Amino acid sequence: MAAANPDRTRPIWRRWLNVLLRGLHLVAVILLGAGLLGAPLATGNAAAAVAASGLAMFALDTWNKPGHLREVSGLAMIAKLVLVAWMALDASARFALFWLIVAGSAVFAHAPSRFRHAVILGRRP
Repeated sequence: MAAANPDRTRPIWRRWLNVLLRGLHLVAVILLGAGLLGAPLATGNAAAAVAASGLAMFALDTWNKPGHLREVSGLAMIAKLVLVAWMALDASARFALFWLIVAGSAVFAHAPSRFRHAVILGRRP
């Protein structure tokens, strides 16, 4: 039996909110990267936008599926937040951490769903 499509059971506004947040997050990440590469813009504002949009997406994901925190994808998100905090505190590591986070995010975003949604902590309810 095929698994139910979760997008069909959730209100459409949640899907569109997620799409909007992802778009804003991508723009903020690009602005932050440009600032780290030397573009004349305030990286503090870009970093705040990255954090705000990222935390909003994380909250929405957790609200939609609390169990994702036990999956590889949820644990990867927590690891990414730790790296972001390190990046905020350590200016000397900021450039390398930015690229590590971008590369890691791309890998986890495009990894097979069987890998991303594998349960690491506990069992699937």
